[in-house]
Amino acid sequence: MNIHMPHAASSSAAQIGILLAGGRGSRFDPSGAQNKLLARLTRGPDAGEAVAFVAARHLCAVLGRVIAVVRPQGPGAEELSRVLARAGCEVLISADATRGMGASLAAGVRHGGPAAGWVIALADMPELQPATIRAVSTALVAPDSIAAACHAGQRGHPVGFAAAHRDALMRLDGDRGARSLFEAHPVTLIDTQDPGVLLDIDTPDAL
Repeated sequence: MNIHMPHAASSSAAQIGILLAGGRGSRFDPSGAQNKLLARLTRGPDAGEAVAFVAARHLCAVLGRVIAVVRPQGPGAEELSRVLARAGCEVLISADATRGMGASLAAGVRHGGPAAGWVIALADMPELQPATIRAVSTALVAPDSIAAACHAGQRGHPVGFAAAHRDALMRLDGDRGARSLFEAHPVTLIDTQDPGVLLDIDTPDAL
């Protein structure tokens, strides 16, 4: 496991951002030849930038420390690590990412060490705005808080977990993400006007 650390670790009292960047993107390119996270956006103020770079930059604008979890191998793996580091992330190259979103999240939380909480975003959601990320971060007011952004009545990303959930997060595995925690605990839903809460880059048309 290789780790790129462009920033010094921040205090354990701070929240940490976790950017999940280990997906295969099979719907974007069924052949598996192209990494969708490196595809360039074609619209809006970030046109020309890579999908993952914009998503990472937005998360880094709010959280002082952001850990991006990526696969050790695959199309564009090394370039993706460079792009994420350039955006300001600490890049964790982890074989756990091959087992799914839950395993990736657990790896990021373990690597980050104790924190006041974690705000989790997806690297294929570049339209998610920093103000929305900040709202989720701010909602983690109690040690057992769980928060999630929603738009038009639908829950999306980012999601946040306060310090008391660290052990449960580190036990996650497979591709269900943190669904088990949402099912077991109260969740503060933050209604936003940000459609980026729900928009991911699944196909080339979405660029």
